[in-house]
Amino acid sequence: MKKFIFFAFALSAVILFSGCEDATPERYFDLAVLNSNLIVGFANDGFQRELDQPSVMLVEGSRDSSRPMKRKDVVDDKIRFVEGNLTKLKDLKETTDTKDILHASIQLHEFILPVYRNEYQSLASMYDDGAHNDSIRTAAAAIHDKYSADFEEKYNNLINSGKNFATKHKITVNWGR
Repeated sequence: MKKFIFFAFALSAVILFSGCEDATPERYFDLAVLNSNLIVGFANDGFQRELDQPSVMLVEGSRDSSRPMKRKDVVDDKIRFVEGNLTKLKDLKETTDTKDILHASIQLHEFILPVYRNEYQSLASMYDDGAHNDSIRTAAAAIHDKYSADFEEKYNNLINSGKNFATKHKITVNWGR
């Protein structure tokens, strides 16, 4: 019994102390800036291509039969990613050093999340329900026209904040721009 109590105490101490550690600059950068690569096509051609030509998944119970993902699943995956990353961002401790990248990233995530939940879910349903291609293109264009410019502004703000943060902390990044 004493061993169990000691083990439980030791495990609790490890969890407590590891939870108290501040995240590294790399961790902040990865969550706030690098993860934005997965949403870069928002309200633009990138995500539209994902909906036009969704990934394939294995048919349940099969090892070699696949089928295209439903568009609803594609959008649901984006929603799960954005929600999960937003939670992680909000859990990070804000400091004067991390304030700019955290605020820029949180603002970007909070901007796109309702669009995925609403407009993109509706667009996905149109695809999955076999709507006419003209209707799909009109809905996609409406999303682009309404959100693309604001997304680009928020995204560029995040990237600029990320560049400053990376330079300050000597984080090597290939910006590709």
